[in-house]
Amino acid sequence: MNREPPLPQAAYVFISFVALLRANGFAVAPEQTTAFLAAIELLGPKSLEHIRMAGLATLAPPHERRLTYDRLFDIHFRGGEELDRTGDAHEEEIVRLQEEGRGDEEALYADEANESGLTATRAEALVERRFAQGMVNDALRRLTLLAPRRLPRRKGYRRRRGRRGPWADLRRTLRETVRNDGEILHLRRLRRRPRLRKVLLLIDVSGSMKALTEENMRLGHALSQAVPNVEVFTFGTRLTRVSRALRLKRREQALNAAASLVSDWDGGTRIGDALQAFLAVPRFASYARGATVIVISDGLERGDASALRDAVAKLARRSWRLSWLTPLATGTGFRPQTEALVAIEPFVDDLVQGGTSAAVVSHILSLGQRRAA
Repeated sequence: MNREPPLPQAAYVFISFVALLRANGFAVAPEQTTAFLAAIELLGPKSLEHIRMAGLATLAPPHERRLTYDRLFDIHFRGGEELDRTGDAHEEEIVRLQEEGRGDEEALYADEANESGLTATRAEALVERRFAQGMVNDALRRLTLLAPRRLPRRKGYRRRRGRRGPWADLRRTLRETVRNDGEILHLRRLRRRPRLRKVLLLIDVSGSMKALTEENMRLGHALSQAVPNVEVFTFGTRLTRVSRALRLKRREQALNAAASLVSDWDGGTRIGDALQAFLAVPRFASYARGATVIVISDGLERGDASALRDAVAKLARRSWRLSWLTPLATGTGFRPQTEALVAIEPFVDDLVQGGTSAAVVSHILSLGQRRAA
């Protein structure tokens, strides 16, 4: 059996730097890590500046977080003396720093958990969560039953028979011509077969949404079981893809599998950074192209509102329709009051009630009757 040769000991310091970036909200794919190591080997770096530039070229940190990248680089490669020189100007931008190591000893638990879940915070709390067994409510049953027929559709690339259509069905037309002794009585047509649009569900699991987290995760599982092409992500201070876990058929098993993946339950709120991280990974960003995008969040952002606005604008341009469901919307005449919701209002197509499963399901099932933004 062939085994890949182990990495040299000197490579682990670079791998742990990538782990440090991920721990602080930077989206770094495995192939980017490989490219980072290959760039360092190619350069044969003679200084730390060469390593910094190799990281900028291969790890591709967002421009608006360049200062955070530089600070994490200095802390990781230069040590504590860099902290004394740079001061606390950008300390608030850094969510959490990982201890020096090989990059695989990341802590699973925080020293303190967020018990209140009543306010939004920038601090990250890493906790483990388990979902209790419970009955599926009527709203989720309705979603499972009606979603395949009521969700938005698009024209697929495969064709099927139709009374009208832009293409002639030559095979069927010629077959009928043979039966009619060479006479063409009807020119059969083809039209494009409709397909369900992709659905992208982004669920806020921060402390301010603590009371609704379990209900929203159950909704994500029900939607994943009802229709194909559903992608589900959670965000708080991190971005986590839980689509594969929620495809498990048994609800309790799926929810507990998702719970083991997410480590920022009931913690801080960094919506803008999470969405920027989502868009920075090409594979993730492709999930939003032409999709029905649904964000369930109260919008109590404690980060930079401009970063959130830019991320939502980019997400809206990629998606077929962008819906933001917030428990703060209590009626049809709702007007956003928070800074974050005011900033994103021009870019979202629907800003509606999302405080109950019934309200969320009702909106999702109504999307099939709406048009593209």
